[in-house]
Amino acid sequence: MKKLIISTTLILLVNLIIGQVTFIINDIPDYTPTEDLIYLAGDLNGWDPGNPDFVLTKNSNEQWEITLPNEPSGTTIQFKFTRGDWSTVEKGAQGEEIANREFVYGNRDTVFVDILNWADNGGGGNSTAAENVSVMDDNFHMPQLNRDRRIWVYLPPDYDSNNEKYPVLYMHDGQNLFDTFTSYAGEWEVDETLNELYDEGYQVPIVVGIDNGGGERINEYTPWVNSEYGGGQGSEYMEFLVNTLKPHIDENYRTHTNREHTGIMGSSLGGLISLYGALKYQDVYGSSGIFSPAYWISDSVWAFTNDMGKQQSIKFYQIIGTLEGEDYVSGMWQMDSVLQDLGYGENEIFSKEDPTGSHNEAYWRANFREAFLWMFAEFANDIDENHGYNKIVISPNPVGDHLRFTIPENSNYDSLRIMDTSGKVCFALDNSSENTIPVESLKPGSYIIVISIDNNNYSGKFIKK
Repeated sequence: MKKLIISTTLILLVNLIIGQVTFIINDIPDYTPTEDLIYLAGDLNGWDPGNPDFVLTKNSNEQWEITLPNEPSGTTIQFKFTRGDWSTVEKGAQGEEIANREFVYGNRDTVFVDILNWADNGGGGNSTAAENVSVMDDNFHMPQLNRDRRIWVYLPPDYDSNNEKYPVLYMHDGQNLFDTFTSYAGEWEVDETLNELYDEGYQVPIVVGIDNGGGERINEYTPWVNSEYGGGQGSEYMEFLVNTLKPHIDENYRTHTNREHTGIMGSSLGGLISLYGALKYQDVYGSSGIFSPAYWISDSVWAFTNDMGKQQSIKFYQIIGTLEGEDYVSGMWQMDSVLQDLGYGENEIFSKEDPTGSHNEAYWRANFREAFLWMFAEFANDIDENHGYNKIVISPNPVGDHLRFTIPENSNYDSLRIMDTSGKVCFALDNSSENTIPVESLKPGSYIIVISIDNNNYSGKFIKK
């Protein structure tokens, strides 16, 4: 018995061995500004890119180094180096996105690393932003917060060839929307997705991307103070969007200024502030894209939502990945119930849980197309008459288990085809007069319906819930 107790004690002691690590940077890009500091951002500090407790210092050899707090042997951490915000995060040699660095305590006590590139090196990488994306201003002033911020603008491919007005979608975390070179963990490919939709015959909006504030991201995207993470400046951030940025965009671009043509979208805390902004400014926003919302950060979100209530019709698109964890999943479904209780109907709430979804840009990128087409369905699905098709009216849209449509002729149609966005025929019906058809077998997504009557073609687009 004594031997067993001693062995168990030794095992416990081994498991409690404390490890330490010092990271020393061997080499940094020669263009690195001499006045800049270098920070470590990782899961051990909430991925704060400018945390003063994780700033590196110069050693006697003029090398940047940092010694991290002690952790039990076997603890794994992930991290990257920045120069204070995510617009300056380290990149690969050609400006490409790199995987998070990883270290397991107990392996070594000193680790030497090389930094190959920084995200803001204009000459060291290749931008992936489309030609119709531009930086409106590198230092657009935010008077409500007394800060400056980079603002991106995506213009529809046909913007310069007509005098039409366009809806506007305002999106947070602008660094990650259009350009892999400026992104922290990969981009959403908003520009590529919208350009593809345009080529398919959809109408697309103006998109305004607002960079996050790096170390101020949590403060600006969280309306209420969290004792551990901070926050509390979300109200001022939304005042900036509504009272400063939107008037500037409406004055300098051809926009539809009404709420039905104005949306807001973001992920994680960006999802939280998108819900907050849409509810607080119901006279401004008609739709809200809420990806992986971090409702868990403050219980105040529930009282706020109930206090705001339903003043206007708003389209809420919510998604969550099961792999994001119970706090995220339960929070989204709770918000779904709260919004329903406030009177928002099935045509105003789209909530979806993906069993394979994770908390990252790849998941959000994969769902951006669907989110846009649902939020701006009436605008996006306006058929281009130059394609030679008359328009089918589909109601409601998005569609549930049955699709209902109207066409001018009250007669039999020769053929009906439903195709997905790749052109694959998913449903076919010939020689019929039915104007309500079952579509419960279709997977959620975007579809095109084409009907032929006496050599006349009719077309419509719809979202399957």
